[in-house]
Amino acid sequence: MLELIEANWLLILLAVLVGFVIAWFLLSGSRKTKVTRDDVPGETPGARRNQALIDAPPAAAKEPAAAPAPEPAPAPAPAPAPVPTPRAEPAAAAASIGGAGAAVGTAVAEETEAAQQRPEGADDLTRLKGVGPKLAAQLQDLGVTSFAQIAAWDEADIDRIDDQLGRFKGRIRRDNWIEQAKLLNSGDTAAYEARFGKL
Repeated sequence: MLELIEANWLLILLAVLVGFVIAWFLLSGSRKTKVTRDDVPGETPGARRNQALIDAPPAAAKEPAAAPAPEPAPAPAPAPAPVPTPRAEPAAAAASIGGAGAAVGTAVAEETEAAQQRPEGADDLTRLKGVGPKLAAQLQDLGVTSFAQIAAWDEADIDRIDDQLGRFKGRIRRDNWIEQAKLLNSGDTAAYEARFGKL
């Protein structure tokens, strides 16, 4: 047997290689999906698909579903006697209003809350354009409470405070707080409104 293999090793090697090639073609041929296309002379590829999209009715043109018939309203019950209620907090009132009223009510609540937290003698920093209640509270936490402080900042002070503002970083220079603070500190409302708009 060994003599037979030694005499015909080249043929055996060739037969094994041919077997591998045939097996590879059979396995790879079964995995491929063949795509056939009906090309029409003079037509751009994909034109039929695009035309189908163009000819389709728009989504907004679909018929709306019929609205259900309204149920008859029950007979009104007698109104109960009014009960005096305690005064609601602005945030609670805003929550009961809902929608855009809630946003306005929340802003009023935040401004009221910021005013209550403001130290005595401190300026209302929310008068600066670009400074809301949250940013004003953050500035107060950093020890910034007056327009005079902001008006006196130099570049080093701006960089130091700006690095501590987190997501509000860059607002000092972008909204020009220094010039706003100088005008507000001097009480020159006309110049402030001419430069930055109504207070």
